[in-house]
Amino acid sequence: MALEMKVPSPGESITEVEIAQWLVESGDYVEKDQAIAEVDSDKATLELPAEASGVITLMAEEGDAVAVGQVVCLIDTDAAKPEGGDSKPAPVTEAPKAEEKKVETPAPVAPVKTETYATGTASPAAKKVLAEKGIDASQVQGTGRDGRITKADALDAKPSMGTPGLGGRGESRKKLSMLRRKVAERLVSVKNETAMLTTFNEVDMQPIFDLRSQYKEAFKSKHGVSLGFMSFFTLACVRALQMYPAVNSMIDGKEMISYDFQDISIAVSGPKGLMVPVIRNAENLSFRGVESEVKRLAIRAREGQITVDEMTGGTFTITNGGVFGSMLSTPIINPPQSAILGMHNIVERPIVRDGQIVVAPIMYVALSYDHRIIDGKESVGFLVAVKEALENPVELLMDNNVTRALEL
Repeated sequence: MALEMKVPSPGESITEVEIAQWLVESGDYVEKDQAIAEVDSDKATLELPAEASGVITLMAEEGDAVAVGQVVCLIDTDAAKPEGGDSKPAPVTEAPKAEEKKVETPAPVAPVKTETYATGTASPAAKKVLAEKGIDASQVQGTGRDGRITKADALDAKPSMGTPGLGGRGESRKKLSMLRRKVAERLVSVKNETAMLTTFNEVDMQPIFDLRSQYKEAFKSKHGVSLGFMSFFTLACVRALQMYPAVNSMIDGKEMISYDFQDISIAVSGPKGLMVPVIRNAENLSFRGVESEVKRLAIRAREGQITVDEMTGGTFTITNGGVFGSMLSTPIINPPQSAILGMHNIVERPIVRDGQIVVAPIMYVALSYDHRIIDGKESVGFLVAVKEALENPVELLMDNNVTRALEL
């Protein structure tokens, strides 16, 4: 019996996926629940498991866009499993074909060349001049006898703008995945459909450096995760979102939706590009809870196991370009959210502290926001609140009890 395998629905509102990669070939024997393909939706890359054991016949090519519910392969469930565990059936030996007579065609006659061995050849003096100028002899028209390049030709030669050098000039072409195309569409729509502005500030990271230096070993020993920067930034954003609820809001038509919870999206780099899983109800999490959730989601994203549900929703986003060395940027809003915080690298810079010039680890932070529902007062106030919490974490994030806050 041939079982028709159809594309399952990967999530609400998704009507089409793309065959990113077949993990098997037509004629292979597959086991039930074996991953046979990777499919891209506009939100994530998912594995397609075999619904039964048998010999598979593929009905779609890699790169094909297929509708949810469309048949993409057939599985012959009556086929016996090959002996020895080999998933491929033994090849069929074809009878030798009769020897075909080959008809030889005469080789084309080469046209008579008017050039000689000297054409395009640089004289020793011309070769030296061209080498000094970095010009290839093939780019120079010789005026000497039989087309030879003379020293005068070399002296007159000038490299033109855009003249290819001596290195390789190859190129490649690759179709964008459905996920990347959808991300591109969403980013363009954000630029076109929102009144996006960005405000900046700087944070003295010394207090957080001091806390991590003192407690990171005990924290990791007890909880099995590192005490990183993300927990400080996440909890600082939760506090600021509660102070400025407009930043935790979205536009829906002619209405503004505000939330009394903080679902924080975090941008992580995965094998298929940037992914944004969500930390649910971050307002209820401790430092340990945030760090554990960040680690769990990052691992799932990098291993390609993240689900659509884990990336759906979110009321605010944090992105950290600092891990790649970014000093300053204007992060783009993650729709339909209204704001995103950009973290950057930490560099020792001179600042004034208590009337004295000191060297401190400074991070520039950026808040991009939709000016349609977030005013300048709220955006600047939000970022200042984040800065205050990060520069005074013991009082504003730990209630003056570090041991209890870190659950040590």
